[in-house]
Amino acid sequence: MRKSPGSSARFISRKAKRSKKGAPLFTLDARPFEAALQQAEAVLARDTAQAKNAQSQRTRYEDLFKRGLIPRDQYETQMANATALESTLAADQAQIENAKLNLQYTHILAPISGRTGVLNVHQGDLVRANDTTPLVIINQVAPIYVTFSVPGRFLPDIRRYQTQRALRIEARIQPSGTPGAPQIAPPNPGATAVDATDGGSKIDPPSNPSPVAIEAGTVSFIDNTVDPSTGTIRMKGTFANDDHALWPGLFVQVTLVLRTDPNAIVVPSAAVQTSQAGQFVFVVKPDRTAEVRNIVVERQQGDETVVSQGLQPGEEVVTDGQLRLTAGARVSTGTRGENAGEGGGARGNDTGGRRGGGRRSGNRENQS
Repeated sequence: MRKSPGSSARFISRKAKRSKKGAPLFTLDARPFEAALQQAEAVLARDTAQAKNAQSQRTRYEDLFKRGLIPRDQYETQMANATALESTLAADQAQIENAKLNLQYTHILAPISGRTGVLNVHQGDLVRANDTTPLVIINQVAPIYVTFSVPGRFLPDIRRYQTQRALRIEARIQPSGTPGAPQIAPPNPGATAVDATDGGSKIDPPSNPSPVAIEAGTVSFIDNTVDPSTGTIRMKGTFANDDHALWPGLFVQVTLVLRTDPNAIVVPSAAVQTSQAGQFVFVVKPDRTAEVRNIVVERQQGDETVVSQGLQPGEEVVTDGQLRLTAGARVSTGTRGENAGEGGGARGNDTGGRRGGGRRSGNRENQS
């Protein structure tokens, strides 16, 4: 945003609010620029009169030179003076345009639609051209852009799927009640502040944390290089953000969806074990005994692992206590262990299991 040199500013709207493109924001003292414009117009009028006189002189001198009454050098001098005055008129017109432009800058309009922030100047402050401090910062909120990075090893897959369709991304906003999550909104009216023993203060977290908000967008930018220091590639997603759930500077968890596997077989990652022969799981057979089953893992996403070979939908796998479990050992249902008992888990020899290992997911997504 350009600022006219040596002018005092006046902010039209003092409260942070939404502003549309072209809406007035500031007005500067226009009197010096109005005077500069009038001076430039006066100079143009003076030079115009002189140019007209020089044009008349050139016509007379040309006639006298053709009749041989004046020398050539006198004629050429008059021609040069007339040409120079014509160029002076062009320079004067440029000065007028520059003065009009400076006068136009005394009315500062919003260059984009967005939300205005904290004022850096107030009424009567002196602003200068090319100053490093902006008058006010406008952040675009709708649409909004989210920058994130993904491991560089996913770049071939990203480029392949991008040629097929627009890549979908999801931004998850942590609820305000999540431990360790930044506070993204003021506490609810039921929150109370009490004095702490060390002289500080604390705010009671809300009893019912708000659910995780999910916003959907598309990938709009992929950087042209992989950062060699981190091995990641920077990307940018565009979100419509009509409800203004996303806010400039807010940290969000971004999920990039590459493809959807409608018939993927998924097991908890805790069920997958590793041996010299490869990866395996303990499968609970119908007679409630454990069976060692070698599997082929396609990929892992969070706490779940996608299995491409070795399991069938609906089979039950053990998720806890595998070190104390052997092939053929009896497995009984129990709730011991952190992951045991969820959804009818299985446990044998103090092991915990989980039914649903080898389940077929109805809409499994390949994410990064």
